[in-house]
Amino acid sequence: MLHLRVEFAKKSLDNWVDYLASTESKYPDWLKYYTFRSILKMGRCDKKKKAFTERYGGAIAPFPDLNREALAIVLGDIEKHEGGNSDLEFTKRFDIKEEIKQQYCQLLKQKNFAKLYALGIEEFKPIPEELLKITEGEWKKFSRGSDHNPLVESISDYGTGWCLRGEAMAERYLIRDQNDLYIYYSLDKEGKPNVPRVVMVVNSNGRIAEVRGVAEEENLDPYIGNIVETKLSQPEFEEEGKAYKKKSADMKLLTEIEKKTKTGQRLDKNDLIFLYEIDSQIEGFGYQRDPRIEEIRKARNKKEDMLVIFECSNDQIAEGPEEINENTKAYVGEWNMEIFQKIRKYPRILHLYESFPDKKIFMRTLETDPAINSPESAEETFEEKNIYRSSWGKDILHKTQFSKESRKYDLVRFTVEQLGFSNGATTDEIYQRAEKLGLELCPAEVGPQLRLQYPGKEWMLIAMKQITDRDGDPDVFYLGWDGGRLALRAGSARPGYWRSRRRVCFPPPQGNLDTLQLENLKIFDALAL
Repeated sequence: MLHLRVEFAKKSLDNWVDYLASTESKYPDWLKYYTFRSILKMGRCDKKKKAFTERYGGAIAPFPDLNREALAIVLGDIEKHEGGNSDLEFTKRFDIKEEIKQQYCQLLKQKNFAKLYALGIEEFKPIPEELLKITEGEWKKFSRGSDHNPLVESISDYGTGWCLRGEAMAERYLIRDQNDLYIYYSLDKEGKPNVPRVVMVVNSNGRIAEVRGVAEEENLDPYIGNIVETKLSQPEFEEEGKAYKKKSADMKLLTEIEKKTKTGQRLDKNDLIFLYEIDSQIEGFGYQRDPRIEEIRKARNKKEDMLVIFECSNDQIAEGPEEINENTKAYVGEWNMEIFQKIRKYPRILHLYESFPDKKIFMRTLETDPAINSPESAEETFEEKNIYRSSWGKDILHKTQFSKESRKYDLVRFTVEQLGFSNGATTDEIYQRAEKLGLELCPAEVGPQLRLQYPGKEWMLIAMKQITDRDGDPDVFYLGWDGGRLALRAGSARPGYWRSRRRVCFPPPQGNLDTLQLENLKIFDALAL
């Protein structure tokens, strides 16, 4: 239970870190720093008091939820106040009581972020369900460089969760960043198109940069999917919309599964493969995963669903190395080099998990694309696929040698701890251990080639010969995620970098590592201690 609470607290903090560090967070650096310092002192939200509890040292309670709309208003007003501007956005709201407005102004003078943010969250209510069911309406375009105030006013009466609700943020989107914004408004109770449901951001290059809805974490609500799909199919967006077709299809199927679940209908194998993300991750339009995925999963019996998905009997799922045999079709249990070697002896085992379904064991064959045979062609493809590259990632990418013809690389992944280092290790220690286990280093091209083919968002290092970046640091490729996009970064392979939970990708040993070699390695470890 304690472990789960720690993980939940970590995840809630990660939401803030990911957002504030992403390209979507367009606030000045001093405001980002101020925000992060503030939330580190905040605990749970006491709804009766309309305030956050104070966080004490060692607390493992979740950090505050991230509401981008309330945050945009509060930070915009703080920025105005610091600049001597008293034209506060919060106090313009006609539906906020005068005493609340006065309280807000007083808190602004005190620079009390926690109480300002609590008021912001309390006052911006989500759009009611009866209005969400109405999908008839119209799209409106707000052109780049135009006045941001009409946009802000058009969405101010409804809680969308969008950061665009903040005047400063809306101005940055339209004027500084030169985006076109398309917003879909469905009909309100009076039959007028006033309810904001979807915003589509098209950047200065004519590319769709974001599509956001009004559900939790800015995902699309369950009723609006067809409207978005139709818009993306129009000639002006047809080519760009291809990247969003899977998201649209995924959200439609998730809504169908949700309806089946609520009405007690049986989910078939294809439904379960989709729900548990066996073949690919479910993609949505929000900043975070659609919360319906976990809600539906929690209500189901995972063990029974596994039997349907893997088409096997209960005794064909091994939950420990001692249960692995010639009849095993799936393995769910601990993962290390010794278990890897045992599993390699049984080719019928096609489904590998440390825990189902969230921790799938990474083993795959990478076949490189011969068209990507230079740093320049790789850069062009990354740009086409909208994959983020960090500055240091670009440094070592342009020093990477690519094969001129297609090559195959078998790959397997372990954490530093699974390699035998519970307290982390240096690069030399990791590579020496890998050599003793028969693992090899990847050619550098594996990093960018894998990033272009692998849709997984999890972070992983590529075990490779280090390449020096612009700062003189020895780097390796680091696959990950950046504010809604896949990312290729460079990780500095300095001594303290390889912490125990880091995932590292290697080419596996050729042939089997015999028992004697593993025993010798254990003796070596004992002597080293």
